[in-house]
Amino acid sequence: MELTLPQPQLHPKCLQFPSLKSRVSVFQTTPYPPFQASIFSVNQRYLTPLNTPRSISTSALLGGNNTSVSPIDSGARIGEVKRVTKETNVSVKINLDGSGIADSSSGIPFLDHMLDQLASHGLFDVHVKATGDVHIDDHHTNEDVALAIGTALLQALGDRKGINRFGNFSAPLDEALVHVSLDLSGRPHLGYDLDLPSQRVGTYDTQLVEHFFQSLVNTSGMTLHIRKFSGTNSHHIIEATFKAFARALRQATEYDTRRRGTIPSSKGVLSRS
Repeated sequence: MELTLPQPQLHPKCLQFPSLKSRVSVFQTTPYPPFQASIFSVNQRYLTPLNTPRSISTSALLGGNNTSVSPIDSGARIGEVKRVTKETNVSVKINLDGSGIADSSSGIPFLDHMLDQLASHGLFDVHVKATGDVHIDDHHTNEDVALAIGTALLQALGDRKGINRFGNFSAPLDEALVHVSLDLSGRPHLGYDLDLPSQRVGTYDTQLVEHFFQSLVNTSGMTLHIRKFSGTNSHHIIEATFKAFARALRQATEYDTRRRGTIPSSKGVLSRS
């Protein structure tokens, strides 16, 4: 006995197609945030977010009574500041995504040497031009250069979206070893533990090292801790400090791709208040 199975009935519209094939739509997705090499950097290893909104705090725009801040394109991480007082005339420009260009002329040779370390080891482009009453001493120029650099950093960082925020580095220089740890928190604080054996390096008063970092911290809104582990030569200790600071700041300002453009804070905001 033979059994005949009924043939499946196709919808009339399906009869138009002798062969039906499944279709797969392929969509190309782009992870957020898209990145592109900074147009301000010749070093293509360092990437900056594309189309990531940036805002600049009111305090960065105002910059104090005697400080003017130039508006910068929202896609650039550049700060440019001019500070003029009766004692000094200071211009600072810093590019966080630079290649280590150092162009400093502060009228204080040892300070220029230290700013070269900031540029070289942080891979920042640092331009500093300053004139001041160095015929009295280096105090006012040293202070105002640091205040202007701090304000330029504040401007360049903007809302600080996507950055690592924290940085730390230990830098050796011969017998000297200095550790720097910092937090771009928006809360200014300096912990300073450097014992410098001599009062001067060349003509530079070594007391001005602490004053430089205190001034920079005050305007940038940075928490900064500096500690000497060893060292007997003041030049080596100070230079190791600037090198460690440069590397820690570089680490803190670079982007964390896993953060996906968000602000690195559980509060959702990093500000100076």
